[in-house]
Amino acid sequence: MSKSRARNHPNSQQRGKFGGRRSRPDKPTGPNGAGWLWGHHAVEGALANPNRRLKRLVASRAAMSRLGPAGKTAEDLSPAEIGDLLPPGAVHQGLAAQFEALSDVALEDLIAADTPRLAVLDQVSDPHNLGAIFRSAAAFGFGGLVLQTRNAPPITGIVAKSAAGAIETVAECRVVNISRALDTLNAAGYHTVGLAGSGRANIRQALSGAAKVAIALGAEGPGLRPGVAKACAELAHIPIDPAMESLNVSNAAAIAFYEAREAH
Repeated sequence: MSKSRARNHPNSQQRGKFGGRRSRPDKPTGPNGAGWLWGHHAVEGALANPNRRLKRLVASRAAMSRLGPAGKTAEDLSPAEIGDLLPPGAVHQGLAAQFEALSDVALEDLIAADTPRLAVLDQVSDPHNLGAIFRSAAAFGFGGLVLQTRNAPPITGIVAKSAAGAIETVAECRVVNISRALDTLNAAGYHTVGLAGSGRANIRQALSGAAKVAIALGAEGPGLRPGVAKACAELAHIPIDPAMESLNVSNAAAIAFYEAREAH
């Protein structure tokens, strides 16, 4: 299998095992280049991550008081000046920071760390959905998200803002081929469950009794690609009212992650 990459630590207890981490560099989001995060939760979470290297911290006077000691290193800028550094429409709450990219970790290292719960995202492309999935993963004890190196958005400030700090505690793992990544997880003892309306079992039944799980979710509309669905050990559905055709992928992820935690 081609070497796969992961970003961030699988959970807060395993930070020291992986040291520095980086996924693909963020695309430039302002005149000073890549790596900008904005909003209180995203910036404060990154500042608390010992593996982050801060390049620049800017804050309004009102936001500085919330930062505590870290606020002493912040540049005093007006909200409008901060907005000029960021993509149009960024809701920055008077706070933004630029960081160096984090170092890589291989998927095999996450497996070796015995991370019990992982999620695999098959071409989930909306950055707000991706951020919300990060947030749910952190809430329900998922150590990492596996994404394709292509056809998935980089972790920019938009994702980080939606994730509310969760990108600092949930690993971002990039792989060339999602199906092969699932094969690797199957071989490593993970019960791989793909969410699909055609799944015979409901998600609670599919996850019951599994010591290690990897849940695969597809993009809204097309869902899991056939090859990805075939690589899953089992397909399962979330029972919903027949009047509603489907759930938003981030909502489906939250339900599935909760069920996985309860089943463990």
